[in-house]
Amino acid sequence: MNQDEAITFAKQYLENLLSFFGLNTSVNTSCDDEVIELQIPSTHLNGFLIGQHGDTLRSLQYLVSMALKNSNASIDRVNIDVADYKKHRAERLATQVQDWSEQVRSSKQKMELRPMSPADRRVVHQTVGEYSDLKTESVGEGRDRRVVIHPADQTDQKEPASEEPTTEAVPEEE
Repeated sequence: MNQDEAITFAKQYLENLLSFFGLNTSVNTSCDDEVIELQIPSTHLNGFLIGQHGDTLRSLQYLVSMALKNSNASIDRVNIDVADYKKHRAERLATQVQDWSEQVRSSKQKMELRPMSPADRRVVHQTVGEYSDLKTESVGEGRDRRVVIHPADQTDQKEPASEEPTTEAVPEEE
């Protein structure tokens, strides 16, 4: 299955899933960097489709991705967004990361963030990357993987564990 067929298949598969829940809507599609982007417009089922902390949204992504893999599609990575939920969440997180970056700049102390999803860690790395005097690194494994923001000149130093608490102020998922 080539790229265009994979996009069409993913769109149809998601629309069929949504119709199972009584939502007959057209899904917008695009493809960026080997990822099929599926955008569900705002409806009365937004909260249901997003789920608690985005769990339902991640499950929908998994289902569509597995259907693509099982169909031997050339692209099987999928990103689904409902009413720009992920976009707005990433913007809120980026704003918070800018505040954290300024704190690290002024204190010259590293800041270890709470464990985050890969998408949230990517937002942190990209946002901090805009500061030439700061660096980030991901530490930990699996669900405990988190980002540490530190001044660039501290990159190679192995410091003892900070006694400051881990930052917990990542925007809440709706």
